[in-house]
Amino acid sequence: MRQCALHVFPDCGATVAAVDVQPNLSPEETLATARIALQQLMDVPQVRTALVLTDLFGATPSNVAQKLVDGVNTRLVTGVNLPMILRAVSYRHEPLDALVARAVSGGTQGVMQVAITAPQNQKRIQHHDPDTHFHQQ
Repeated sequence: MRQCALHVFPDCGATVAAVDVQPNLSPEETLATARIALQQLMDVPQVRTALVLTDLFGATPSNVAQKLVDGVNTRLVTGVNLPMILRAVSYRHEPLDALVARAVSGGTQGVMQVAITAPQNQKRIQHHDPDTHFHQQ
């Protein structure tokens, strides 16, 4: 997912980190690795806060991240998907509270059912719509 974010926002490399949770490592070892990654991220001059994203609440990455974040300068959001990441990266310069809201909003708005054979179920954009830049993100 980090690579996808870098593909869309190639300038965000210094402000987006990823920690892969290896099945053969203990949660304590993963936490130590995550602490190093977070510290390296916070050492970047323009980074004062961090949003930590994990896949599934209650899984090892989320459990480790709960021990990593402090709730003040770092926050945790679970249920990560690519729209959430892109929204977070896109608004990475906003205050942490606003960034959390943007990430959650991007994640939920990015999940939708798309009808393949029943176009009548799809929302139609009117040609006279004043918002010519209609998009989900």
